[in-house]
Amino acid sequence: MKTLGLFRHAKSDWHDARLRDFDRPLNKRGRIGAEVMGRHIRQHGLDTGIKWNRVLASPAVRVTQTIDIAAEAAGFTPPVKWDRRIYLASSPTLMEVLREQDDHAASALMIGHNPGLEDLIFDLVPDDGSSPLRDVVEEKFPTAAFAVIELDIETWSDIDDNCGRLTHLIRPRDLDPALGPQAEF
Repeated sequence: MKTLGLFRHAKSDWHDARLRDFDRPLNKRGRIGAEVMGRHIRQHGLDTGIKWNRVLASPAVRVTQTIDIAAEAAGFTPPVKWDRRIYLASSPTLMEVLREQDDHAASALMIGHNPGLEDLIFDLVPDDGSSPLRDVVEEKFPTAAFAVIELDIETWSDIDDNCGRLTHLIRPRDLDPALGPQAEF
């Protein structure tokens, strides 16, 4: 079995129209959300015994800032493998990145963007009514959301559709209602 964590970047800033999408930074709500989620991801790992052996991330500014803030809040700076293919990637591209991982890593945490991360959940977790958490993702996988999927595979190269079970899903608003969709910052 392999364990996959998916962490969507925190809320980004759209105020400077001159910036390329890749260069958009986090806004105030995003910085707060990244901090809250960083503490949660650390605590969840301690509670479940998950140690993220591999961290794979898009190099987009909003992702790098999410990681920096979350890592500082967690008190741990993981080594990150930056992969430009993760930037705005589709689910098939994300699966290909995962298939390339060294099998010594029992777990991988991927940090990136929607709709790719959300679609990856839909591809990995069967739509057979057995996952109430998948139903929540169908409503929305918002910024800074964190999901954990247990994969019924022995090697990363075996990752394929319907091989996973969504075991954990948390959104910033679940931890702090002030970070909900109607929050004003």
